[in-house]
Amino acid sequence: MDGEIRDYYERGVELERLAQGYSRIEFVRTKELLARFLPDPPADVLDVGGGPGAYADWLHELGYRVRLVDTSPLHVTQARELAAGRFEAVEGDARRLGEEPDSYDAVLLLGPLYHLTEGEDRLAALSEARRVLRAGGLVAAAAISRFASLLDGLYAGYLSDPRFWPIVEQDLADGQHRSPPVEPPAFTTAYFHRPEELGAEVRDAGFELEGLFGVEGPGWLLVDRWDDEQGRENILRVARALEAEPTAVGTSAHLLAIGRKP
Repeated sequence: MDGEIRDYYERGVELERLAQGYSRIEFVRTKELLARFLPDPPADVLDVGGGPGAYADWLHELGYRVRLVDTSPLHVTQARELAAGRFEAVEGDARRLGEEPDSYDAVLLLGPLYHLTEGEDRLAALSEARRVLRAGGLVAAAAISRFASLLDGLYAGYLSDPRFWPIVEQDLADGQHRSPPVEPPAFTTAYFHRPEELGAEVRDAGFELEGLFGVEGPGWLLVDRWDDEQGRENILRVARALEAEPTAVGTSAHLLAIGRKP
């Protein structure tokens, strides 16, 4: 892992992230989309870039056999503590998985593509997922939307900050996100996808693309309404209504591609 990226995650920022702010919408909607496509349990799932184990824990509770792989030693330690022996967590690289071919029914890539800034590395990660999947197996590949920092800046009010606007412009131009040197860091080195680009990469790795979805919908910009029951339902209703609408997918902070190994 790139040193800057490693330093960012070794701060422990991921441990509670999915329980905070608009990441709560990401967590609910990602689980909703995965549940729609995953094979019925029990099945073998490899959670690549699984972080501290939030999705692995959820999948285990549903009856799946789960193995988590992450490049961050801290994440693996946190995932093992959460697992308490119920599922495995090991260090590894999404581009070079130490797994046998044709050994999983589903592979999750819910983070690695963010931080593989070169196309050849993203293709390697997707190709590794295809290698370890059984025929007919599923890959779920997440990406950050090309427009995420622009819309987040609108929500958070930092578009007029001279330190941030050039970063937003660079994100829009080529997807190569480089965070400013501020403390605490807002994010880290990443690649932001256009929706059609994510779909093309999944196909280029040899998958049949079954769906390309916007995860949160535009309602992530109204996260202050999430704690209200009706507000939460409206955010989810809009996300579901627009999840596959090509003109609206990019308004989500995160994208999710579902591919099938022939």
